[in-house]
Amino acid sequence: MYKVVGLLILLAGGSLVAQAKTVRIATYNVSMEASNYLPRGVSPVGNELFENLRHGDNQQIRNIAEIIQRVRPDIILLNEFDYTSDDDKGVKAFINNYLLVSQQGNKRIDYPYFYTAPVNTGVASGVDLNHNGMSTDNGGDTFGFGLYPGQYGMLLLSRYPIQRDTIRTFQHFLWQDMPNGLLSSVKAEDGSDWYSPEAQAVFRLSSKSHWDVPITLHNQTVHILASHPTPPVFDGPENRNGKRNHDEIRFWTDYISAGKVADYVYDDKGRKGGINSNQFVILGDLNASAKEGDGNKEGIGGLLNNAKVNNHSVPHSEGGALHSPNNELGPSHTAFWRMRADYVIPSKALGEVTDSGVFWPTPQDPLHRLIRDRQASSDHRLVWVDVDIAP
Repeated sequence: MYKVVGLLILLAGGSLVAQAKTVRIATYNVSMEASNYLPRGVSPVGNELFENLRHGDNQQIRNIAEIIQRVRPDIILLNEFDYTSDDDKGVKAFINNYLLVSQQGNKRIDYPYFYTAPVNTGVASGVDLNHNGMSTDNGGDTFGFGLYPGQYGMLLLSRYPIQRDTIRTFQHFLWQDMPNGLLSSVKAEDGSDWYSPEAQAVFRLSSKSHWDVPITLHNQTVHILASHPTPPVFDGPENRNGKRNHDEIRFWTDYISAGKVADYVYDDKGRKGGINSNQFVILGDLNASAKEGDGNKEGIGGLLNNAKVNNHSVPHSEGGALHSPNNELGPSHTAFWRMRADYVIPSKALGEVTDSGVFWPTPQDPLHRLIRDRQASSDHRLVWVDVDIAP
């Protein structure tokens, strides 16, 4: 006989054996960037999100908070949450005015630990990246597309302590420093390099950023590998965005691989090499599918087929299936525009995946109001995975 005591199992003889702890990990592209709160065609200033976070009365943000309160992830990455260095008007305003307020009678949820940092979107490169003859084009000549610095940022929320002193960021890693990367294959119509030598010398790989955020979980360190690669569209025959998306995803494949594969990697503090742990989860809107869409499928395919990751349990929903009834992949879609774009990919060493899902209520479900259209919440869906973290 035995009984559970906290995280331990008390055996009949009195000895204690550690028990696995189920942790819910999620990703959600929330579309909480400034232009989302303006009429179509009106250019954002950059503070529109923060104005809507001040009082807790924006219905779209309330719906997003309700979705999070209903799914109740222990760790969640939010993509497209505008970055500000002022936590009080950004992340803390969201937590205090929305997540810590009961939405439609749901139990409020607190995240005492969080991480956010600058991203490349809206940051001027000083060179002509889009071939329009200017180097000051707002959006087109920034390191990542954005009309102001911080647009489409990232935010990590956690119920477990974040090891802030050992976080690694790769915002400034240069694309040209990836061996055998696709940068050199981006060609103009005349066969010349699309990116000039001056552009290649400064152009960063990450369209937002890549983060390695260690979290203390069940007396272990679990690395959250977070990113939001560029959509592989909105370019031309040169396919510069498609190739960048491929290499942004490939970065994680190299980073988690054994041996010297990641020796070329350096972080924003100059530390070199890949991850030194097999305990990780890759999170984010990767803007790619191995089976659908316009992206280079080798990038995401290589990551999903990496020997270290657990991709056997693909999150799905009945709502996604009904949204695309003639598509056998519909149940696995994570975006309104019909593709699996958002991922929670735990490592095999992390533990057993016991459940997973996509928050996509069917039209008959009263909760469909939360995802009815982009104005209700977002054009993406929250994706979650439950992992039994072994002691």
